Amino acid sequence: MSEPGAVPDGPVRPVAAALARYAGLAGAVLLTVAGWLGGALPDTPAVTSLGDAWRAPHGPAVLGCWLVGTALLVGAWWSLRWGAPSGRWAYLTAGLWLLPLLAAPPLGSRDVYSYACQGWSWTHGTDPYRVGVVAAGCPWAESVSPIWRDTPAPYGPFFVLLAGLAVLLGGGLVGAIALLRVVAVAGVLLAALCLPGLARAAGVPTRRAAWLALACPLVGVHLVAGAHNDAVGLGLLLSGLLVLVRRPGRPRALVVAGVLLGLAVAVKAVAVVVLPFAALAAVPGGYTWRALLREGGWLAGGVLATLVVTSLATGLGLGWVRGLARSGDSEQWTSPPTAVGLVVDYAGALAGREPEAVPVVRAVALAGLAVLLVVLWWRAWTALRRLGDARQRAARVAAARPRVALAGAGLALAATVLLAPVFHPWYATWPLALLAVATVAVARTVWFVAPCAVAAVLTLPDGSNLARFTKAPGAILMTALVVAVVTVAAVRVRRIR
Repeated sequence: MSEPGAVPDGPVRPVAAALARYAGLAGAVLLTVAGWLGGALPDTPAVTSLGDAWRAPHGPAVLGCWLVGTALLVGAWWSLRWGAPSGRWAYLTAGLWLLPLLAAPPLGSRDVYSYACQGWSWTHGTDPYRVGVVAAGCPWAESVSPIWRDTPAPYGPFFVLLAGLAVLLGGGLVGAIALLRVVAVAGVLLAALCLPGLARAAGVPTRRAAWLALACPLVGVHLVAGAHNDAVGLGLLLSGLLVLVRRPGRPRALVVAGVLLGLAVAVKAVAVVVLPFAALAAVPGGYTWRALLREGGWLAGGVLATLVVTSLATGLGLGWVRGLARSGDSEQWTSPPTAVGLVVDYAGALAGREPEAVPVVRAVALAGLAVLLVVLWWRAWTALRRLGDARQRAARVAAARPRVALAGAGLALAATVLLAPVFHPWYATWPLALLAVATVAVARTVWFVAPCAVAAVLTLPDGSNLARFTKAPGAILMTALVVAVVTVAAVRVRRIR
């Protein structure tokens, strides 16, 4: 029996479901083995080429386990992209895949060492928003990726507080890393608790939303094993949105939602693009500017109060905004604007010039992002106003209202991730979670599931990014993809006109 709101996409065969479950589990086990043989361990430097990875101790075994494990995990997730047999089955399977990765060392990234050092800096009286971890004197700075050793922290004060507590309670690097993973797992569990309520509110089957958002390899490898702060930020974001869709128009609930969303922003600034769409979800109906300002005011009050309190409580202020500017120090083709800029630079080099186009293209992309975010919000606003005027069944309208706001927030996050100066695989978990709970038509899920599947194969266990080893060909291929997408979009716009 299908869940309410499910699209008739056919039942999942028990044999296929069991095969996917245990193939994914085998993949998670192999990735854990790869992590212990050659993961992002404190005394293991990141490799600089695939040849170095092959020649490193246990190199062939590490690469073999990583390749086969990633293929099994991604293949199993992809095979059920239309939806798991049931919501309960999706949760059990996703949890089963996470169990081996809980026992893995830091995997796919060395960012958790940056978190620990930034927490150490703060607890030792140094402002992590002003100096890098080396200048602060962190004893674990050698474990941090070289590119981030001299850059200030780009994370919000609430996460610096969590990192500082992990350092104080952990008593050392291993204890701090373990507690940071506990924080990440708590964030994933919080997101998992929120997904069914958000999916039901938007009329999306829980079996599909939970599968896409939780069983995605990016969650296990990067949010859990890699202990990325995106996990706690995403959990807080989804919990704030759940409060809004369940209690729209109620001042107390709006303030609570604002606090949760403010904490998400105080973990990672990307959450701020969701706030205008959260204001739409805060309106219970009768979409007028007056209602938007009234309900949005309560929500904004909660957000601003949270940011002020966390800034004052930590003594850090808004210095983390300065750190955001340094996040673009890395130039990788996985960011479409960066890829286009690199290709322009390559073409200029062939002509005997040095155009230095990467900063220019990035600036143009950010300007375009600002315009696109306004367009997405306006489309959501007008769609909600039409729903308020439409004479449809109350149940359909009730599901469509949160779905429009959640889909708009997911698209805003997707645009931010794609047009930002830097893209890392775990960034994709933010739009994935929101689009998973807001996309009704199963055929439309492929456009955001496929990029996540590709992103899952971009990092080696020790944290090395394959984009570093394929800079020129990757930039050319990404630029070709950008040109193709822009061309297809232009053709469709002309046909509509």
